[in-house]
Amino acid sequence: MAVKALKEKLEERLLETENDASDIIEAVSTNIVPFSKPEPQVISVVPDFVITLAEAKQRIAMLQQFVKDMMVAGQDYGIIPKCDKPSLFKAGAEKLCDIYGFSKHIEIVNRVEDWEKGLFHYEVKATLINKRTGHIEAEGVGSCNNKEKKYASSPPCNIINTVLKMAKKRAFIDAVLSATRSSGLFSQDLEDLDDIEVQPSKTNDTSRYISENTQPPLTEPQDSPKPVTRSQLNKIQALVTEKNIPVNRVKSMIQERYDIPESRYMTLKQADDFIKHLMKYTGR
Repeated sequence: MAVKALKEKLEERLLETENDASDIIEAVSTNIVPFSKPEPQVISVVPDFVITLAEAKQRIAMLQQFVKDMMVAGQDYGIIPKCDKPSLFKAGAEKLCDIYGFSKHIEIVNRVEDWEKGLFHYEVKATLINKRTGHIEAEGVGSCNNKEKKYASSPPCNIINTVLKMAKKRAFIDAVLSATRSSGLFSQDLEDLDDIEVQPSKTNDTSRYISENTQPPLTEPQDSPKPVTRSQLNKIQALVTEKNIPVNRVKSMIQERYDIPESRYMTLKQADDFIKHLMKYTGR
């Protein structure tokens, strides 16, 4: 009897051992991570476009049309000696700043005011900020001192403010040219443009240069379309608010219909068409 009981216990123990072994094998098999050779990743070192070619053409065409229609030769820009293309005046820079919706911040980053030696030097940084997004669009730098040729003959104490203003203006124009991508149309600020009288012949040269160098790309019509007006943008905004259309939906409609990202890039005809579309919009 004792031998029989011992055999039964041994068989029970063997059965338990087999069950435990099966559990261990199953647990191990479910935790096995198969080895595989990682696929090579292709890393692009060439930056991608952040806007479409159509949008780029649209922006260039609108800038060119604005220069032609709204900026005055001899007042906003003009030819200065030894410069082969028009130079942007402060008045023109302010117009571009307004049309693009930029606010400016001026900071004096370095100054030298040596009263004993009569040396006054200022370095200024101009920052343009997008009013809509709050992001910095561009920064420009400019400097000026009273030892420059045009100021050297004047008593230093009499031109301190003039020198400081000139440094500010140079920085501002530098920032505007960068932010608006208009360096192809205008030269950098080289001199105190207010001190240079633009002769009638030079004004004509300036107008001709702008006319010859603001043509749309070859794939575009020779007559650039007129840009959207402020009243049209206001009408679009009013209709969007009235019909409670989500902003994302509005942008999607504009992109689908005209291949541009926002209403401010529309032409006059596109804006008229979109206003009619919004008036019929039912939400479907």
